[in-house]
Amino acid sequence: MTYMGSGDPARRRTDHYPEWLDNLADDVTLEAGALEGTARGAEAMRAIVGAARELYEFQEFNYAGSYGDNGFLEDYTTAVRGEPVGVIVVVTRNAAGQTQHVVVNHRPRSALLHFARLLGEKFAGTPSPSTGILRRRV
Repeated sequence: MTYMGSGDPARRRTDHYPEWLDNLADDVTLEAGALEGTARGAEAMRAIVGAARELYEFQEFNYAGSYGDNGFLEDYTTAVRGEPVGVIVVVTRNAAGQTQHVVVNHRPRSALLHFARLLGEKFAGTPSPSTGILRRRV
C-alpha cells in the first residue's frame, strides 16, 4: 500500500517547507478533496497549507521536484492523528514562474475524510466565503 510509507523513522521529516509556497500568484487556486470548493488567493493558500502542515505528524517523501516545463510534484506519506495518509501534490506554474494552480490528493478515502473533517473544524465559520476555505460549519 503506497500510503503506508517505508516505516523507516530516519526518512520521516518534520521540517519540510514547500518551496512553491514562497512564489504564489495573486490569483492562485487550490483544489483538494478535503476542501469544500476551490480556494482562491495567496492568503487562502497559505492558511490551508499551514493548517495541513500542523495536522501532519511527519512527511516521508518518495519524490519532490520539477516535472515538465512548468510543474512541480510532491509524493509523500504522512500520518494524521495516527492514521496513515498518502499525498500527491501537483503544482502548475504560470509564465512568470509563480505557483498558479495546486491540486492535492489524499488517499485512502477514509484518511481523506478524516483529514477533511479536521480541516473543516479548523476553518468552520470562516467569515469570508470568497476565500474558498471550507465554508460550511462542521
